[in-house]
Amino acid sequence: MQLTEDQIYALAPDEASKKAGRDLANPAKWVSKGINEQALWGECQGSGSKPYQTQVDLSAIAFKCSCPSRKFPCKHGLGLMLLCARQPGLFATSAMPAWVNDWINKRAEKEEKKVEKAGEKSVDESAQAKRQQAREQKVSAGITELMVWIKDIVRGGILTIPEKTPAYWDNMARRMVDAQASGLAGMVRNLAGTNFWNEGWQSAFMDKLLQLYLVAEGYNNIQNIDPDLQQDLRTTIGFTTNQEELRAQTGVRDTWLVIGKESRDEQQLTIEQNWLYGLKTNSYALVLQFTVKGQILPLAFSPGMYLDATLVYFPSTVPYRAIVKDYNIIRQTDTSAVQTFAGWQQVAGYETTLNSRLPFRSEMPVVVTSLTPVYYQKQWWLQDGEGCLCKISAAYTNIWQLVAISGGDPVTMTVIGKENEYRPLGVWHQNNYKSI
Repeated sequence: MQLTEDQIYALAPDEASKKAGRDLANPAKWVSKGINEQALWGECQGSGSKPYQTQVDLSAIAFKCSCPSRKFPCKHGLGLMLLCARQPGLFATSAMPAWVNDWINKRAEKEEKKVEKAGEKSVDESAQAKRQQAREQKVSAGITELMVWIKDIVRGGILTIPEKTPAYWDNMARRMVDAQASGLAGMVRNLAGTNFWNEGWQSAFMDKLLQLYLVAEGYNNIQNIDPDLQQDLRTTIGFTTNQEELRAQTGVRDTWLVIGKESRDEQQLTIEQNWLYGLKTNSYALVLQFTVKGQILPLAFSPGMYLDATLVYFPSTVPYRAIVKDYNIIRQTDTSAVQTFAGWQQVAGYETTLNSRLPFRSEMPVVVTSLTPVYYQKQWWLQDGEGCLCKISAAYTNIWQLVAISGGDPVTMTVIGKENEYRPLGVWHQNNYKSI
């Protein structure tokens, strides 16, 4: 397994760690170093009398270091991986020293115990059913109030909507939280987040309001619709799916390319989104990770990484969100297996099909060939081979990096968005996938 420097930098917790790791990618800093199929390790001489013992589990990209840093990975882990990426010939293949072997074995034992514990867990089905029924009653009562609120907006018209105070939106969002419908609360807050200063805000506002109405009305008629669509409605509203039961399913085995990664902080929680593309199945997947700030994320993925993995999709009419059942990081494979869209007309047809099946779905990625960033009418666009244009999202901040990589030439690009606005996630550059 060999990661590129860009992929290693993508694992860094912050810019300071990137710089410190880059400084440590120097053979003179390392007293010893080694590698095999399972692990990468080295001893880095610090300010103390004993060198820091740094180790990386290559099968899952996990780190451990004896330094006092609370960052994961620390600068020593990053420096060791960068040195290996730059000068692999310095690392002789050898048996793991005892301190590395013990750590690798403990990680394997921990995973085995986790699986055994999940299998032994017993559930009081009767009590669970009662809790579920009580929650569904709360959700139904909350949706009844929400429907009145939505209809009041429609009856009154939206001309005065920009004048509404924050309390107007916050009160309904709080009511949805009380009704144990956190997903609906998020949709109400998203509605309030409409940029009322933008020209044409009315269209964006009504689109969000309509999606909120569809979910609420759909739940009121949930018994009369397809089981997979029922699950989509419940997930959107805020009902959770038992991931241990998902993990017990067979899943989809494929070679997956990590095509995008983004993270954001919400209060004390870090939410990481990883987008994957299956080379054999031509399918997309979203893997979410949630962790409290400062804790280690269970999966360490970076764009351009290839995984031999089994993913299990959440039940849906449009399978998209998934969990990783098992995986191994592998060397770069043949990128010609990636099936691309020829232009925006094909993307529009694909979007139409998805919307007909799940009209309140979230944004999804697509890989499109021959896209060129162009500046037109004081706005950046992506132009396909036929000359069709699609807006680049105003929230996208790396436009100059994209322009520099493309050099004015068309490139194969992963973009994510909906309808008439997308933002780039990555491009194929010199036969390598690069996050932008």
